[in-house]
Amino acid sequence: MMNAPRGTQDLLPGVTEQWQYVEEKFKELCRTYNYKEIRTPIFEHTELFQRGVGDTTDIVQKEMYTFQDRGDRSLTLRPEGTASVVRAFVQHKLFGHATQPTKLFYAGPMFRYERPQQGRMRQFVQFGVEALGSANPAIDAEVISLAMSVYQQLGLRSLRLVINSLGDNESRTSHRNALIEHFEPHKEELCNDCQLRLEKNPLRVLDCKKDKDHPSMATAPSILDYLNDASRDYFEQVKQFLDQMNIAYVVDKNLVRGLDYYNHTAFEIMSDADGFGAITTLSGGGRYNGLVEDLGGPETPGIGFALSVERLLMALEAEKQSLPIDTNLECYVVTMGEKADQRATGLVYEMRQAGIQVDKDYQSKKMKGQFKTADRLKTKYVLVLGDNELAENNINVKDMTTGEQETVKLDNVITHIQQLITGGKV
Repeated sequence: MMNAPRGTQDLLPGVTEQWQYVEEKFKELCRTYNYKEIRTPIFEHTELFQRGVGDTTDIVQKEMYTFQDRGDRSLTLRPEGTASVVRAFVQHKLFGHATQPTKLFYAGPMFRYERPQQGRMRQFVQFGVEALGSANPAIDAEVISLAMSVYQQLGLRSLRLVINSLGDNESRTSHRNALIEHFEPHKEELCNDCQLRLEKNPLRVLDCKKDKDHPSMATAPSILDYLNDASRDYFEQVKQFLDQMNIAYVVDKNLVRGLDYYNHTAFEIMSDADGFGAITTLSGGGRYNGLVEDLGGPETPGIGFALSVERLLMALEAEKQSLPIDTNLECYVVTMGEKADQRATGLVYEMRQAGIQVDKDYQSKKMKGQFKTADRLKTKYVLVLGDNELAENNINVKDMTTGEQETVKLDNVITHIQQLITGGKV
């Protein structure tokens, strides 16, 4: 027997309806915020992620699915969405459009080679948004509010928004020097990755999972103490805009995010639901001024976030929130007799063309078996057609909720069913 590769999963009927509902809710919300959908390739040139995500990140160093194609080009299955969106933004010169900022959203599979665990897969689905072309702190707050709204509109309540500022280049340089001075005496006590990070990007040391309990972490200098006036003012404005929206938040000076391109605003949304698990992060994002230039475009500020659908569904389960999904079948046609069965094939097609959800038996079951199937499918209306009814151009319609049955002319049954489904409105 062949199984799916480790770290992947099959989503079967009964589960896919939940995914479809969540996807539609996300897309609907993005439309209300005036974000337009973008779809990028599942694989890109490896250099894109090396430059866009950062050589010092765990993603680039350890987690990417990279391969050589027949032309000996290095390609990588996308591990995240922002770099691809920014690449497309530059390649197609979206910065030249009259209306700015350019507000985009995406949804699709990402790939990371990491240890599979609950809510973390090697193939996973991300929803994300990117707003490119505005350095206004109000759009930082807008992006955060969109992320929070996704969870809130799906019914989650045990949410915690954590924010921080990573400052501008001047602030980050000052903080970088302070981190090197702080961690250098403890360098040999840190893991091999952190020893390398201390030389290339010391901010990454604060994000280390292995050394998170090392005493030096608790006393590490905070970026908030190294913000210059411009960065401090920017962060205060972001907080003020969140206050205007009545969005509660917690400032966490140690929040740095896992990608090299972030600056200024950084944020994560956590689940505090009982039973959600040790890893509480649902989604995260932040500002990435400079990334567009790094990928060959003009100076263009940007901000975005990405959320995991798998972890979103885990949070819904932890909070015992069910999605309002109707999986009941609208109609099922039960037949008796060969001629009736032939006519039912045409009738089912006509009903589907009219937009009615309908099915019929394809296993030559007797009438009782067909009714059992209709019952298992939680069918709202069963249409019974026998050779006798066919001869009289009639069909019986049974309401499976009330048990009431009526005879309708076969020529009029589609209109009749439409009226029943819509409450008389066709």
